[in-house]
Amino acid sequence: MTTAHTAGPVPAGTIRYWAAAKAAAGTAEEPYAAVTLAQALEAARRRHDARPEFTRVLSLCSFLVDGDPVGAREHTTVQLTEGGTVEVLPPFAGG
Repeated sequence: MTTAHTAGPVPAGTIRYWAAAKAAAGTAEEPYAAVTLAQALEAARRRHDARPEFTRVLSLCSFLVDGDPVGAREHTTVQLTEGGTVEVLPPFAGG
């Protein structure tokens, strides 16, 4: 479930996919228009619904929002910014 946005325009930025996430998405990056990380990821899942591997890989990923690790924070609480960047990082071998 995502939180409602009540004031101002919806922020737009870029989602960048790395390694297995890039392969599963079939693209290195795409735009977002969302208030929270949860909203951006749900929209990405819908865009890639013909690629079931995408949802599986996404469930394994960690995320950076504007360079800050999301960690265990609930994605509905992570606010996105205008011109921001969401980095989608799958687990890396040896890292």
